[in-house]
Amino acid sequence: MGSTANESGAAAARQIVVMGVSGTGKSVIGTALAERLGFVFIEGDSFHPESNIQKMSAGTPLNDEDRQPWLELLAAKLAANRSAGNGSVLACSALKRAYRDTLRRGASDAYFLHLDLPFDVLRERMEKREHFMPSSLLQSQFDTLEPLESDERGHVLDFDAPIPEVIEAAATAVLES
Repeated sequence: MGSTANESGAAAARQIVVMGVSGTGKSVIGTALAERLGFVFIEGDSFHPESNIQKMSAGTPLNDEDRQPWLELLAAKLAANRSAGNGSVLACSALKRAYRDTLRRGASDAYFLHLDLPFDVLRERMEKREHFMPSSLLQSQFDTLEPLESDERGHVLDFDAPIPEVIEAAATAVLES
């Protein structure tokens, strides 16, 4: 495909957040998107403090107080990449508007790519994978999720398709924004 987003200085420092509830493929799609664009990939889950991981592993949903320091750290990662002139793709649930607002403190023009799939599809995926987030917490994520609002920069991908098709749709959405 023709040009990539990092061919100009302004586009090179773009900060993209691949968001959604657990099991949507944020890490897989985010990694591929970052590779395609020549951006840095940030795996949000790897920055959770041990206390958050233990809580989720025990089947207890995180609350806003649990998430806030983690989100602030991720916002700092976005800001550092932006300051260095590097584009980045962050895989992060970013379920609430307030969480996305925290991330925007690190990159005010962050672009949110919301991967949105039906509950049953996600539950089946989660039951087949190894991750600290048990499928029992999926409903709490759906209950917490606040869709992107009209004033938020982003796009919703709401179809279940083979990974290459989702990656292509994600890249198209980002490059055309």
